[in-house]
Amino acid sequence: MPDATPTGPTTSDRVVELRVHGVSGAGADQVLDRPHVQQVAGDRSGGFYRPRAGYPGTTGPGGVTLEAYRWSDLPSGTVLRTLSLVFLLPFMLCNVALWMRPASRVSKHSIVALCRVLALTLTILYVLSIVGVALDLIAWRCMGTSSCLAGRTWLSWLGGRPVGLRLGVLSLVPIAAIGVVWWLGARPGHSFDAFRTPVPETSVHRLSAVGQWDAAPMVGRLRSVHVAAAFATLDGSLLAARASDGASPVMVALLAATGAVLLACVVLLCAATVIDGPGPAPRVDGLTRGLRTISCGLTILVIVHIVRSPVPWGRSKVLPGYGAIVAWLFVSQTVLLVVLAALVIWQRSRPRPGAPLRALGSPVFVTIAAGLAVAFSAELVYRMSDLLDRNGDTTDGLETSPPLAYKWAIFGFFLAIVTALLVAGLVTVLTRRERRRAAAAIVATDFPDAPPEAADRLLQVEQAIARAWFTERLQPLTIVYAGLAALGLATSVLGLMHLYPGNVIQRFVGVPADLVNFLIGVGSYVIAAVVVALVIGGIFAYRTAQFRRYVGVLWDLGTFWPRAAHPFAPPCYAERAVPELTKRITYLVEQGAGVLLTGHSHGSVLLAATLLQLPSRITDRVALLTYGSPLSRLYGRLFPAYVDDGVLREIGERVGWRWVNLWRDTDPIGGWIFEPHRPGDTETLTGPAAAVDRRLKDPHDVVPPPSDSVPPPILGHWPCEPEETFVESVRDLADRLRTDRPRQR
Repeated sequence: MPDATPTGPTTSDRVVELRVHGVSGAGADQVLDRPHVQQVAGDRSGGFYRPRAGYPGTTGPGGVTLEAYRWSDLPSGTVLRTLSLVFLLPFMLCNVALWMRPASRVSKHSIVALCRVLALTLTILYVLSIVGVALDLIAWRCMGTSSCLAGRTWLSWLGGRPVGLRLGVLSLVPIAAIGVVWWLGARPGHSFDAFRTPVPETSVHRLSAVGQWDAAPMVGRLRSVHVAAAFATLDGSLLAARASDGASPVMVALLAATGAVLLACVVLLCAATVIDGPGPAPRVDGLTRGLRTISCGLTILVIVHIVRSPVPWGRSKVLPGYGAIVAWLFVSQTVLLVVLAALVIWQRSRPRPGAPLRALGSPVFVTIAAGLAVAFSAELVYRMSDLLDRNGDTTDGLETSPPLAYKWAIFGFFLAIVTALLVAGLVTVLTRRERRRAAAAIVATDFPDAPPEAADRLLQVEQAIARAWFTERLQPLTIVYAGLAALGLATSVLGLMHLYPGNVIQRFVGVPADLVNFLIGVGSYVIAAVVVALVIGGIFAYRTAQFRRYVGVLWDLGTFWPRAAHPFAPPCYAERAVPELTKRITYLVEQGAGVLLTGHSHGSVLLAATLLQLPSRITDRVALLTYGSPLSRLYGRLFPAYVDDGVLREIGERVGWRWVNLWRDTDPIGGWIFEPHRPGDTETLTGPAAAVDRRLKDPHDVVPPPSDSVPPPILGHWPCEPEETFVESVRDLADRLRTDRPRQR
């Protein structure tokens, strides 16, 4: 598409204000606040827009040329993609956890290896849940009993067939499930294709690698490893069932080959230098693809052996070995989580001893990811067993109860949810007075002359500020939930001892077993409700901009980072957005224009990563205006290895400290970068960083203006383009771009 660059002389006086929106998913006309716009670069998924020529208001404050970059369709542009984010949520959280590691480099490879192995266990768990439904519940249990097959034509077609044939045919279900995630991870999405340009590395900070580093080769290697492990998991489940009746030499050979494939997958994931190698590496790529091919071929041999094996099958009520495999997987996840948490706590205690809750994101988010994956898997098996159960009819020996490990998992998830909600309620009550007291002080300073009739409005503003400050309480609450989830996962070891939740709780706690079983059933419905809520949230996040402003934070944060842990996580949109912004800014500067970058919410994060990649000859002609920015408030806490004070100061230095950050006390997401500058606060910061932050009073007033019948709205995290402070900041930065001369290098 041709670029609609304004005609006229290209002088240093021309300034382009390039606006990058946040998670709201607003249209280009809303971002520019102009009804008539046209696309000048990019495509439908991510494009640059300007006001259409010939209409009034084509320029912004101070005569700047307005332009907007719309990227909202990259992470969640269609309903299908948004729903895929919902069902791939555990994979996404596990991937984000890898980037939350502490800033210390001492145990970087160990933390990365642990996160990747834990990510592999999620893939294994995904396959085991499908195996539990297709092979255990349907092929082994239901198709072997007449009462289960009665009236179910969709199952009776294999009824009465040999066990090996049933298992072999139903193995196509987990194979198809593996194929689905394989396709989702490898699909050639055009809108996520990396726009690669030969940009040299210009910053030593790790955030600069986002969008510049080509992650496609690494993701391909991880994908091959995970696919190999997925097929090996299916093979192991089939062979464990067959081995219960004796092991033949062929069986031993197949078991050894399956174990070797799984071991090779773990070893490759622990070799970070092998997986992370930049660009194509024929030997490494050939090794991972070869491992995947061997695993696929091994699966064919295993299925053929299962179908043709002449050894009679036993009469076990459940698929032999399946429950033990699931329980041992849960135990392995628990051990890995404990090791990861211990390693992170040991590392972070030395560089940041004064920040007790900082840099714990890796173990916390991996635990949450594992807990969700276990809950989703357990719910799938539990729902299918409930569907096959005919009111407890076991006259012909049908056993529809799911494995004990899943029962313990559901019970643990239910207790974790209930306890976390109780703790959240308790924290809300205990901190309400403190938060309301601080909010009341801010309101009293902002509106000292408010009339008595504005008392209700003042109370609403206090409540908005107090709710916004609750964001600081979410981190300890998340840690509490993760700890409870890990404890619930650890109880799976009791399943290996064939201990039922009801019997154990009744014996040691005194709660009746019937009540425990009832709570397990309730927990199953709670998990189903969580899944339904995520689906509805995903749909409304796509269809409703106001709802997406809150729900979309999770999607956009999760898909901002490259897929360095789990290859089946949603694609990283920054691999296109950051290089595209880099190329556009470079083009505008080379055309003789100064560029004022204005980023709202997550748009400020994209601009931060972009600025760290631009060479000095470009940044000398760039200014930055951020508002509602989570850079310091969220990213600085969650990703300490990538966003810290050094990164933020380098951004300021790169733009010659032509940087203004606007923030509100009512905003639950954005905040100040260096210092809040609230009225009455003691100023502790000196130098150019002290002039970056500017606080916005929200709302403008608590009484209706003469021209209106209602008071001004409380804006919170909403954009502030129409506000006078924003307009003044644009004029100020544009004037500085026009007057500041490029620095000599």
